Amino acid sequence: MLCFDIRSLESQAATVDDDLAADDPVWQEGDPRLAGPVHVTGRISPAGTGRFYFSGALEATVAGECRRCLTDASATVSSDVHLFFAEEDDETAADDPDVFPIDPNAHDLDLRPALREEFLLVAPAFLQCREDCRGLCPTCGADRNEGECSCPPSTDSRWAALRTPRDGAE
Repeated sequence: MLCFDIRSLESQAATVDDDLAADDPVWQEGDPRLAGPVHVTGRISPAGTGRFYFSGALEATVAGECRRCLTDASATVSSDVHLFFAEEDDETAADDPDVFPIDPNAHDLDLRPALREEFLLVAPAFLQCREDCRGLCPTCGADRNEGECSCPPSTDSRWAALRTPRDGAE
C-alpha cells in the first residue's frame, strides 16, 4: 500500500512493501518506460504534528532503445529514498524544495507522486545495450556490432588542422 490514512500514521509508523505499477496514472508521458513495476520498501513514520518521514528503497527495470544502435536495452534502477512530508501551512517547511507538501485537510498521504519524482532523479536518461556497443555507421546505417560495413572511415574536416604537426614540434 502506497497511500496511508494520516490519522493512523500520527500514532504509529507503517511498513511499506508494495509495487508502483508501470501503468499507474502517476506516470506521465515522457517518463522512462518501465519493464515492470517499481518495487518500494521502507517505513513511514510520524515526525511531529503534521509531518511524516519515509525512509526506504526503490527498485525497477527501465526499458527502451540503445542510444547507439537502437536495439532493445534495459537497465536496473535501485536507490535509497528519504522523503519528508509536511502540511502546507508548516512555516519551517514551506520554502524547502525537499519537503513534499500535504494539504492540511487531507485524510490520506499518497507516496506515489513523491516516489515518481525520486525515481525520475535516478533513472538513466539514455540506455545502452552493452558497455562496448559500437553503434550504427553514420554513412550507411549498418549495425557495427554485427560487423564492419564497406564504408570508408568518415573524417570531419574541422579536425584536419590537428592532424598536421606544427613547425618546431617534436
